[in-house]
Amino acid sequence: MSNDEFETIEIAQNFESEKFENMVICLDGELGSGKTVFTKGMANALGIEESITSPTFTIIKEYDSGEMPLYHMDVYRLDGNTEGVGIEEYYNKGGIVIIEWAKTIKDILPEERLEIKFKVVDENRRMLVITPHGQKYEELCEAVL
Repeated sequence: MSNDEFETIEIAQNFESEKFENMVICLDGELGSGKTVFTKGMANALGIEESITSPTFTIIKEYDSGEMPLYHMDVYRLDGNTEGVGIEEYYNKGGIVIIEWAKTIKDILPEERLEIKFKVVDENRRMLVITPHGQKYEELCEAVL
């Protein structure tokens, strides 16, 4: 449970503290539920000073100024059509991939990944349902949660 944006950022920073190359984090939840706030927390913990906004129109934003590259994706506008976008190439580029609205491209998500579903409880509080897929992500959750 996250009681406000600061706690959502703290949760992201906790995951960042256990980061590894080619980490894929899939975020889902309604508009305004905290997906981009989570990404901001991860970016901040990586030392990225650029402003983090949802890449709704560009689909993918790359941030290379931190400890590790961050690839931030918002696939909402793709409506499941990923042809020619090259999303899968990012899974093995040695950085961290965060995908907002990931369920819309479930067919091309890597088998091993971390899924976080944001559920709005009230104006400030969010329930985060965290599901690890694969041994690395199970160990990640054990270390962080």
